[in-house]
Amino acid sequence: MKKIILSLAFCLIATFTFAQTEYKGQKFGEAVTPGDVKPAAKMEAAMGSKTTTDMKIEGKVVDVCKKKGCWMTLEMANGEPMRVTFKDYAFFMPMDIVGKQVVLDGVAKKQTISVETLRHYAEDAKKSPEEVAKITDPKKELAFEAKGVVILDK
Repeated sequence: MKKIILSLAFCLIATFTFAQTEYKGQKFGEAVTPGDVKPAAKMEAAMGSKTTTDMKIEGKVVDVCKKKGCWMTLEMANGEPMRVTFKDYAFFMPMDIVGKQVVLDGVAKKQTISVETLRHYAEDAKKSPEEVAKITDPKKELAFEAKGVVILDK
């Protein structure tokens, strides 16, 4: 009888331990498994002195590419949104997810964005030609290249 009870207890513990093997929500790209997810606002601190590092982050979507969903930006603590692109352009985001929470698995980066690329992003965001022309300097920023994304059901 003790063996049966111990076996059942072990099965229950194993079931609860492995029950949450993925996030609930709309999924894109590779699977994003739970574990060691950092808030997007703490990404830079978690990177330390590294210029790139693999990690999982969670954040709120601020904007999405208006052409085809080929990038999105996440809310950051300093008020500057962080750009997220998708590895090898393997997938795109729906354009109606502004305000939603997402979990990402991929590569965090500290990088400098060229004027040409900044202008391209501004055009994708449907900025006016005048606003695009005002972009004259490269910009140092945090960015993230996602291998997988989950738009959380909340």
